[in-house]
Amino acid sequence: MDRALEFVGNHPFLFGILAVLAVLFFAIENKRSGRKISPNTLGMMVNSQNAQLIDIRAKKKFETGYIQGSRNIPFTELKDRIEEIRAIEQPVIIVCDMGIQAGAAVQMIGKDNVYRLEGGIGGWQGAGMPLVGLKDTKSKNKVKAKPSLHK
Repeated sequence: MDRALEFVGNHPFLFGILAVLAVLFFAIENKRSGRKISPNTLGMMVNSQNAQLIDIRAKKKFETGYIQGSRNIPFTELKDRIEEIRAIEQPVIIVCDMGIQAGAAVQMIGKDNVYRLEGGIGGWQGAGMPLVGLKDTKSKNKVKAKPSLHK
């Protein structure tokens, strides 16, 4: 630790350049992945600004559970429907599994009022928010009784 502090003291110019590069990296990365909003902010934006939710997960994942009011446009179809999304005047919130693929979608759309849900569906559920259309997984996981050998 002492050597690191000594290095910084002896080479302030190099340390300054490193700090500037780190700040630029995070600024560019944040812009590239789009502005993110928290699950609580999503609810406020939907209620106050009539924000539109677009879930870019595959149709099968969407059907297992989604945020109320969202519509499904799978990421694979996004390029074909990009003008449709750009035409939406209200804020648009892109939802995916973990929030990463939504960043690519936000960049692809390239509009100021497009956001991504921080943490995606996982972050939404982690915040204790409900999903609509959640299939009953308990009935799928029920253990069947073993057949009896006695009649």
